[in-house]
Amino acid sequence: MPVAPHIKEVMASASFIRKMFEEGIQMKAQFGADNVYDFSIGNPDLEPPAKVKKLLAEIATSGEKGLHAYMPNAGYPETRKAMAVKVSAEQGVPVDFSHIVMGVGAAGAMNAVLKAIITPGDEVLVPAPYFVEYGHYTRNHGGTLKTVPTKEDFSLDVDAIAAALGDKTVALIINSPNNPTGKVYSTGDIANLAHALQAHREKTGRSVLVIADEPYRDIIYDNRKVAPIFPAWPDTVVVTSFAKNLSLPGERIGYAAVNPRATDAKALVDAIIFTTRVLGYVNAPATFQRVVAACWDEPVDYSSYAIRRDKLTTILRKAGIAYAEPEGAFYLFCKVPERAKTSGKAGDDGAFCEHLKAYHVLGVPGAGFGKAGWFRLAYCVSEKSIVGSEQAFAQARHDW
Repeated sequence: MPVAPHIKEVMASASFIRKMFEEGIQMKAQFGADNVYDFSIGNPDLEPPAKVKKLLAEIATSGEKGLHAYMPNAGYPETRKAMAVKVSAEQGVPVDFSHIVMGVGAAGAMNAVLKAIITPGDEVLVPAPYFVEYGHYTRNHGGTLKTVPTKEDFSLDVDAIAAALGDKTVALIINSPNNPTGKVYSTGDIANLAHALQAHREKTGRSVLVIADEPYRDIIYDNRKVAPIFPAWPDTVVVTSFAKNLSLPGERIGYAAVNPRATDAKALVDAIIFTTRVLGYVNAPATFQRVVAACWDEPVDYSSYAIRRDKLTTILRKAGIAYAEPEGAFYLFCKVPERAKTSGKAGDDGAFCEHLKAYHVLGVPGAGFGKAGWFRLAYCVSEKSIVGSEQAFAQARHDW
């Protein structure tokens, strides 16, 4: 059976992240894990809280019937209530459990939201650089992803967003802390964004839904805070997961939270519940709904990410590689250095990442995030690997 032409087309430009990750596995088998410095994928290496493992053991040995049966498509009521407590605290506004839909990770939740709101031909805006899968998610439902530039420090360029808003704009995706830059959008950024969206609504009569993708919300540095979106703009949905904060990426558990002040909020929630079902997810995983209901507020020490950030930035400074200082998450977005030893186009991120591979260093080209001339390093790897990469970075930069 032939593969659909449009799938062939998007596969050709599929995620650089996964490509590099898989190449890393092959290189480690060839050269040994200690001799490969794999900064390709944001796979958190902290272990989940002890309570997660304890609860899993209790569930596995429980004699309770129906532990693995269907539940309402939106999820267990007790889990949704726990998530409502979480969202209410984060957003500073009361959120009832009826506005929570459990999802198959943040990706599943976002696809359910986009399926619920996109009419084929609609546009979804996103500030660049951005997580590359947003484009695929939008195309899944007949929409087009339209990128908008950010400011030089990667903060929101609200004027550029305002200029990009049009009659076909149905949603804007924001991601704070951002993947790949680590940027945390300020309260002022969010307030200015709300003013621009309000002006657009008054001009066109159409409201734009802001989808805040927040899996890195808890991983922030230097006492920063992630600005709440619900108080600033009524038509908002938060999608998130427990992949990064509880180190559960493989368990695919997250949720969508609809702002109670959103236009036709109940209808939107109902639509997300429906699309969760018809997209084939049916419901979020039963076991991990129980786990996150009990463990979402378990304390986690993220200080090792800050330590590793500082070690890697020290190495890059010594090598002469510039970067954007991350305010959250666990990524460094680095500027491709000017060429000195080799010929070719300056700022070629693809060529530089290929060059790094010769020194057993794996990073991801910025073009995959909508920002050519840069590359991303994920530092959720061992300190040993970071320290071991120092000579490789220095030599690679020297030979470039």
